[in-house]
Amino acid sequence: MNQTLFFKNRIAVRSRASMVGPKEGKGPLAEYFDVIMPDDLLGKPSWEQAESEMVRRTVLMCAEKGGLPAESISVVLAGDLLNQLMSSGFAARELGTPFFGLYGACSTFVEGLVLGSVLIDGGYRENAVCAASSHFCTAERQFRFPLELGTQRPPAAQWTATAAGAMLLDARKENAPAYVTHGTIGRVIDYQITDASHMGAAMAPAVADTIMAHFQDTKRDFRDYDLIATGDLGWIGRNLLKELLIQRGVKVDDEKLFDCGANLFYQEQDPHAGGSGCGCVASVTCGYLMKLMEQRDVRRLLVVGSGAMLSTTSQQQGESIPGIAYAACLEGE
Repeated sequence: MNQTLFFKNRIAVRSRASMVGPKEGKGPLAEYFDVIMPDDLLGKPSWEQAESEMVRRTVLMCAEKGGLPAESISVVLAGDLLNQLMSSGFAARELGTPFFGLYGACSTFVEGLVLGSVLIDGGYRENAVCAASSHFCTAERQFRFPLELGTQRPPAAQWTATAAGAMLLDARKENAPAYVTHGTIGRVIDYQITDASHMGAAMAPAVADTIMAHFQDTKRDFRDYDLIATGDLGWIGRNLLKELLIQRGVKVDDEKLFDCGANLFYQEQDPHAGGSGCGCVASVTCGYLMKLMEQRDVRRLLVVGSGAMLSTTSQQQGESIPGIAYAACLEGE
């Protein structure tokens, strides 16, 4: 079963933009983000409205950096973690652009890259802005406990990033720092993890499955990539991914395996197992990883977004936590 799409045309990464919260702005990748928010509210009365404003500003910033007027955006593909895609949908209301709302949990940004590339490769859209966001306070309120309770988080828990990232894709042939050449569609993988605080364990099997599918479809392995970046497995999940790949006979190059969630914060910032959330892979890809490609430090990059497909309802009904992962290959000139 072939899960990988081989794009016939050059899908150019025309521009990218990223915005992060104050905690992320004190982490090791701070210098690579376009905007560091002064606080978690951006002048809005609620965290949910602040997250929506993050998306709106990041999409507009991305379009402006790409020399594209907002009214010329062919389609926005965006998603977040909230019910009914509240942040992305309300941002799209303000933007007034054609809109696809996506939900792949924390894998949403890479899912958007794959689908945006499909639309452009097929000639259906001239350009596409792919975006995703998350906010620590909105995610905690929806999935876990009200912040006011001060509930103690277990060691395996991850810190949902307050962050957003957006990437403008188009079909123009002139030089771009990177082109999307392949997209691998993930399968829903369930290892019967039931601990809602242990996202790394729930997502790692799906990431391993997608990487294996990509390698098999493209006849590639770690040697063919300068970097393989996973979304938000964190320190624990990254180690689990290595074990799963080794069990399947993959020769893992540890120096080439980068996890966005494991690099977004210093351990001294106490994120427990690392960063997570839709905005984690979106902001790190649109900030740090794309900077590496622009500097030609990385010429072939595989970005693998990971998502835990749970809800408060499924947890209350005793369901396990399925995982999903999508991969996009970005190549320089």
